[in-house]
Amino acid sequence: MTKFKLLATAAMGLESIVADELKQLGYETQTENGKVFFEGDERDIAFTNLWLRTADRVKIIAGEFSAYTFDELFEQTKALEWEKFLPVDANFPVQGKSVKSKLYSVPDCQALVKKAIVERLKKAYHRNSFLDESGARFKIEVSILKDKVQLSIDTSGAGLHKRGYRLDQGEAPLKETLAAALVKLSRWTPDRPFVDPFCGSGTIAIEAAMIGQNIAPGYNRDFDSENWPWMTQEIWDNVREEAEELANYDQPLNILGTDIDHKMIRVAEENAREAGFADIIKFQQRQIKDFTTNEENGVVIGNPPYGERIGEIEVIEEMIKDMGNIFAKHPTWSVYMLSSMARFETLYGQPATKKRKLFNGFIRTDLFQFWGERSKNK
Repeated sequence: MTKFKLLATAAMGLESIVADELKQLGYETQTENGKVFFEGDERDIAFTNLWLRTADRVKIIAGEFSAYTFDELFEQTKALEWEKFLPVDANFPVQGKSVKSKLYSVPDCQALVKKAIVERLKKAYHRNSFLDESGARFKIEVSILKDKVQLSIDTSGAGLHKRGYRLDQGEAPLKETLAAALVKLSRWTPDRPFVDPFCGSGTIAIEAAMIGQNIAPGYNRDFDSENWPWMTQEIWDNVREEAEELANYDQPLNILGTDIDHKMIRVAEENAREAGFADIIKFQQRQIKDFTTNEENGVVIGNPPYGERIGEIEVIEEMIKDMGNIFAKHPTWSVYMLSSMARFETLYGQPATKKRKLFNGFIRTDLFQFWGERSKNK
C-alpha cells in the first residue's frame, strides 16, 4: 500500500464538520479554507469516498510548489512522478483556478500542465507519439493561490453529494452534503423523533435516515478511482462489504417530512423509496401551523423558502411567526432552521441559542438553533 497526501474538499462553513467526520473515521487532519488534509493509502481512498457525508470530493495531492513563471510551472509539473498515478492510456482532463497569482491566465496554466504531464508520461512509457487517453479518467486540477501551486487528482468523479437516490427535486434543492451537515450539527440520535416541516424532495429526512441506520452515503454509487488499475476491485469489495456489515437496518426511526406542496410530497416519497426508506420515513402534506405532536425531545430541521419574488416574503414571515408559536408549546423540542432572513429571530419570537453561518450554494445563510429543554421523562 502507498501513502498519499489526501484532501477532502468542503463547502464554505463546513470545513470543521468534514474534519470532525474524518477524525471520527480515525484520521488526523489539517484544515484550510474549503480543504481538509489527511493521509491514507488505497483503501483509505475507497473508504472515505464511501463514508464521508459532508465533503464534496476526495483528492490526491500529486504535488505542491511555488511558480512565478510559465517555465517554472512547466518544469516543476514535469518533474513530478505522474507515472505512479497515471497509466499509459489515462484520460486526464485538466481544470484550474488561479487567485492573486502572477500566473493568472487559467487556460494557459491548464494547457501548460497538460503538456508537462504528456511529456513526462511519454518519457516514462517510452512513447514518441501522442497518448490516446482511451483509458480510465483521472481528473487533474491545477490550483494556484498567491503563487503557490497545488496539483491534485480527483478520486471521486461526480461530487459526493450525488448519492444516487434523488430521482427528482424541487426548484431550490438542498445539496445532500449540506443536508447531512445540518443533521450532524443537530446531534440528533435515532431514538428521538425527527421532523422536517419544509421537506421538499425529502433530502434532509433521507440523510437523517442514512445517519440513523449508519448507512454509508456512497454505498450505491460509482467513483472514478474504481476504474484505476492500481485501485483493485478487492479494495472496493472489502470496503463495501464492511459498510454492509456496519449498517443497522433494524434500527427503528421516527422521521416525518411535511410540505405544503402535494407534488413535492410525491417526489419525496419516490426519492425515499429509491434510498430504501419507503416504509421508514413518513411524508404528509401539511402547513407548519398545523403541526401537532404528543412526543417529547424531538428535533426539527428545515430549510424554509427564502422568498425571492414580490409577495413571497410576507407569506414566509407569517410562516416563521407560526413556527415560533407552535414550538413555544413544545419546549423539549430543538429547532434548527437554515434561513437567509436577517429578521428570523424577531419573527420566530425568541433569540437563537446559537447561530452558525453557512452557505447554501452561493446564498449566505444562518443556521438558527433553538435548543429544547431536555424532558425529565427521558
